[in-house]
Amino acid sequence: MTDALRPLIAGNWKMNGLKASMVEFEAMLAGASKVVAKADLLVCPPATLIAAFAEKAHRSKALTIGAQDCHPEASGAHTGDLSAEMLADAGASAIIVGHSERRADHGESDVLVRQKAEAAWRAGLTAIVCIGETQHQRDAGQTLDICRGQLNVSLPDKASGDNLVVAYEPVWAIGTGLTPTVGDVEQIHRFIRDLLIVRFNDEGARIRILYGGSVKPSNAAELMAVANVNGALVGGASLKATDFLAIAAGCP
Repeated sequence: MTDALRPLIAGNWKMNGLKASMVEFEAMLAGASKVVAKADLLVCPPATLIAAFAEKAHRSKALTIGAQDCHPEASGAHTGDLSAEMLADAGASAIIVGHSERRADHGESDVLVRQKAEAAWRAGLTAIVCIGETQHQRDAGQTLDICRGQLNVSLPDKASGDNLVVAYEPVWAIGTGLTPTVGDVEQIHRFIRDLLIVRFNDEGARIRILYGGSVKPSNAAELMAVANVNGALVGGASLKATDFLAIAAGCP
């Protein structure tokens, strides 16, 4: 891990969570103070819970709220969509864009992902841009080419450590229990770091790179110790306060 970069542990709740989930979230808030020295915590619940969670978290110095997606436009005739401005108004401080499930389920292109990242910036929010290869692409030896292409097109110009986070998520490892080797993670995160520095110069060294793909308490410490792993994008394990906080506690 790059020592100068404070780790970020971001929980992506995906399409999970009802009003009753407030109990679990309150447990996260209660335990956040114990890991605040280790990492920043971000919880991205479904949009229906953002405002309620943000209201609970607004005094917290250790945990903030994010969103899972946004529309590129600020407003308009887009039934069922939410703009970045709406999400900011609800209390979000960051937005995940380009998650592999959005790319696969909704056919989102790299161009659209970039537009969504720009929308997040327009609303004053941090964009968490996801990239990563499928099992088929990995088997074909295309991992680095896929990541390069997604980074080149999905990331807007003028990115900085203040407005952008990159999340590398090997699609084949999400929800499968499979995890790349430490050597694989180190290679790809170094590759991403080098590309960020080439494009954004000094700011490229300040952009946090998260690892996402079956992160859990049992492997968090090993993954978080890898060079250029500056935190994690956590899926299923972020739904339970004990697991989410344990992952944060695994940061160096």
